[in-house]
Amino acid sequence: MAPPRYRDKVVVVTGGSKGIGRGIVSVFVENGAKVVFCARGAAAGEALEAELNPKGPGCCRFISCDMSKEEDIQRLITFTVEQFGHIDCLVNNAGWHPPHKPTDDTSAQEFRDLLDLNLVSYFLASKLALPFLRQREGNIINVSSLVGSIGQKDAAPYVATKGAIISMTKAMAVDESRHRVRVNCVSPGNVWTPLWEELAAQTSDPDAAVAQGQGSQLLGRMGTEEECGLAALFLAADASFCTGIDLLLSGGAELNYGFKSQMPTFEKDCIT
Repeated sequence: MAPPRYRDKVVVVTGGSKGIGRGIVSVFVENGAKVVFCARGAAAGEALEAELNPKGPGCCRFISCDMSKEEDIQRLITFTVEQFGHIDCLVNNAGWHPPHKPTDDTSAQEFRDLLDLNLVSYFLASKLALPFLRQREGNIINVSSLVGSIGQKDAAPYVATKGAIISMTKAMAVDESRHRVRVNCVSPGNVWTPLWEELAAQTSDPDAAVAQGQGSQLLGRMGTEEECGLAALFLAADASFCTGIDLLLSGGAELNYGFKSQMPTFEKDCIT
């Protein structure tokens, strides 16, 4: 077996109990890291902690945390330093994709709430972790989304938060280069997670929605939670000359032409 690639490094993962976050926590523990991860609900986090710790070679600690609250973010960082003495890597992953909704039907408060969770939490966690990351010449990994670059129908607030994460990554990479802290971003496309399954279930034909999701990639399938974890591990452990990049984890979904017009067809337009 290959030696662990992140042995004894201390990693904080937000939103780590399910989906992409779960994949990231699992891969880092499998590669020898000491991981502190958080989520709002305790059951899934405690279950993952109990599952991973006996396997090693790393370890993990779960803490319940609401990433829309600054005091909870501070508690997360403080807990990590008290437990392990330092921080080598912060993975900002906590976030939510609301059900698709037209702009006309979206309230300002809904937009503000999503900004707090998907974007402001990334800024605050980075700000509070940076004094410790600078001591270790560590790194930050921000989980964005492919749609932050290419857009998505009926999801303007979500796309705005993810696009801002990409831009903030680049700006913070500039600022933190003086401290040799790298700041990078990973932008997954369609990844099979509980959230994807939940959103598909809300459509009129869930099976068709899943099939469409699979067919959106050149590789003909969705990504996996583990592949997201491996991408994060690459940025943390191997990509030592990369900062300010946005790594597309998309299976080629952004490539090639496809029928995308939402305009009426000529025939429909001519019916009187």
